[in-house]
Amino acid sequence: MVDDFERGSEMGGAKDIVSEIRRWARRPPESGPVIGLALGGGFARGIAHLGILKVLEENQIPVSLIAGVSAGALVASAYASGTDVGSIAAIAKAMKFKDIARWTFSRLGLAGSDRMATFIARLLKVYRFEEMRIPLAVLATDLNTGGPVVFRDYGDVVLPLRASCSYPGLFQPVRYRDHHLVDGAMAMEVPAPSLRRMGATHVISACLPVNGDGFDPRNMLQVVNRCFQIMQTRTERDWRRFSNVVIEPDVTGMNWDGFENAQRLIERGEKAARAALPRILSWLGRGAKPAFHEEVA
Repeated sequence: MVDDFERGSEMGGAKDIVSEIRRWARRPPESGPVIGLALGGGFARGIAHLGILKVLEENQIPVSLIAGVSAGALVASAYASGTDVGSIAAIAKAMKFKDIARWTFSRLGLAGSDRMATFIARLLKVYRFEEMRIPLAVLATDLNTGGPVVFRDYGDVVLPLRASCSYPGLFQPVRYRDHHLVDGAMAMEVPAPSLRRMGATHVISACLPVNGDGFDPRNMLQVVNRCFQIMQTRTERDWRRFSNVVIEPDVTGMNWDGFENAQRLIERGEKAARAALPRILSWLGRGAKPAFHEEVA
């Protein structure tokens, strides 16, 4: 298991990341592009990622690397483990909040995530990073440093997933090596930089933005959730500059816990992915070249 307690935070090593990106950009691909898929968070809205995966599969887009935060980490891990999109979708459509959380009302959070281990066991085919069909990275946030913690390469995937999904205030933090870990989206909304470190030459980033027009909160968690969304819009540049394509499904009107909207979310993911297809296909020589030169900062 690789994490950034020893290496410093993901953004703390920004100069090294940029150097790696420029090296890859200069290097001609030997057997086509190395495509990485970065999936952002969004709780129930993360089900939209399944529509994106469905379109990529239908068009035979090779996903060589995959990374996720929060709900995106669950989808990424299931897919990387070998669970097919249809099976993930079936589980998502039947999912309820109680499948992953247990109300506890402790001082550190309203719910515990211990039930998530059972849910993960149903969702994944294998449970260790080194056994994944596709190389996987899962991001959490370290409350001590405020930076991202990147798990990949080897070790058990269950604890990193629980940590990556531990939304502050709702879920209790997950303890790891005397550190408290929470939702990965707090440090990096979409984990595109991690895919660059893993060797991706082209990165598809999936973001689930929510338009705040007409926002009328009905409870405390909706207020907190909207505040985090506003905060994350201020740091978008940190991950967008590592992305070649950004897919943004329209999840307006979908509640953070709206699992009953699963089919609609999948359809919106499909629609957004199809709009991005021409550019992605151009990397594989199967479509028109983009009108501008792609260059990573």
